[in-house]
Amino acid sequence: MKVLVAGGAGFVGSHLCEAFIARGHEVVSLDDLSSGRTANLVGLAVDPRFTAIVGNVLEAPDLDVDLVMHLASPASPVDYDRRPLETLAANSSGTWRLLDVARRAGARFLYASTSEIYGNPLVHPQPETYWGNVDPVGPRACYDEAKRFGEALVTSYRRVHGLNATIVRIFNTYGPRMRSDDGRVMPELIGAALAGRPLVVHGDGSQTRSFCYVSDLVAALATAGLDTAADGEILNIGNPAEVTIRELAEAIRDRVDPGLPITSSPARPGDPERRRPIIDKIRDRYGWEPQVALAEGLDRTIAAARVEAAARDTVA
Repeated sequence: MKVLVAGGAGFVGSHLCEAFIARGHEVVSLDDLSSGRTANLVGLAVDPRFTAIVGNVLEAPDLDVDLVMHLASPASPVDYDRRPLETLAANSSGTWRLLDVARRAGARFLYASTSEIYGNPLVHPQPETYWGNVDPVGPRACYDEAKRFGEALVTSYRRVHGLNATIVRIFNTYGPRMRSDDGRVMPELIGAALAGRPLVVHGDGSQTRSFCYVSDLVAALATAGLDTAADGEILNIGNPAEVTIRELAEAIRDRVDPGLPITSSPARPGDPERRRPIIDKIRDRYGWEPQVALAEGLDRTIAAARVEAAARDTVA
């Protein structure tokens, strides 16, 4: 099978490219490198089954592929705050273009949506049937509403053209290759700890998240992408273990330097208070559930961040 991974040079996308190659498939990565990095794909560069194309999904070329995985979008607060129009375009015009690519190739399509479509949820934990509580003009609207539109577009395109398509909603994910400057809480706290700075918690730290290690997410993504019988399904993918941000900060601090202080800063506008997936659908369908506990995942992620920080220091 030949797979197009749009956003293949990104944090999740690069791991997904490796997973498909490991399963014996051919992979084409399409990425404009606005947030992805060529370094993420260096291990695949010599594999004849892998091709990297530098380009924007709005102008994606027609390709003879069997599966299109659409992960091409800014996904961190820093990125989509900096490039709100590009975020909206990637999930609207970019999604439409990739749907056309899939239809012309007779390929299956998977759209990587997000738990952000649930907004600041009034239902907790969140099932796929929940419609969400989203501010359409708030500080996160360019991402939240872009993904909600993307879901509507995929649903309508499937109905009109008969395309085999699945939507997955990804909850907070972490692991090696997260950019240290992407603004998400995990690399932000780890970066501060490794630099010997205070760990800053936005708000009082009582807001919760559910963190899924990247290898667990990628296993679910690949399985769902290859499942042609999942046509029309919407699946949450995430870890249902819920922790507060202050608990996360404490866990990171204790692993790096227990003497570091944890301080508070004003809460980020629009920051959801609670976030936790119900994963019954994907568990029942595939027997999938996260295998990497937060403690182990933090150890792996911190170790990778140390190596990357040392490499940056060497270059500097």
